Amino acid sequence: MEKIILSERTEFTVRFSEVDSIGIVWHGHYLKYFEDGREGFGRKYGLDYLDVYKTGFITPLVNIGCDFKKPLRYGEKAIVETRYVDCEAAKIILDYTIFRSSNNELVATGQTTQVFLNGKGELYLNFPPFYEDWKKKWGLL
Repeated sequence: MEKIILSERTEFTVRFSEVDSIGIVWHGHYLKYFEDGREGFGRKYGLDYLDVYKTGFITPLVNIGCDFKKPLRYGEKAIVETRYVDCEAAKIILDYTIFRSSNNELVATGQTTQVFLNGKGELYLNFPPFYEDWKKKWGLL
């Protein structure tokens, strides 16, 4: 059986407010770029924050990692590629790869993990019904 790959590429431009005094993107902004990727992925595949919230769940981040390879500078365009990582646990894992648009040079990689909390703020240990339906829709179950 062929493995299903869900991914989305989101382009962004480095803003002046994102660079530090030496002219490169401050490391904390890469997490914002990952969020841009998550939002683009969610819009494309019907798993954005408001879609999830309407089902009575929220998906807070519980883990995030980033490996920096090359710096980005003010005005540069870059692409964050966001890929869904299928797993059997009740969580959403996404991998990120950031490339410089001009030459496709690898800039950074990362991963986030989100869990499901119900309306009472309780951790949900099984797939919420909406997420199970979502996985079926995309051929992941």
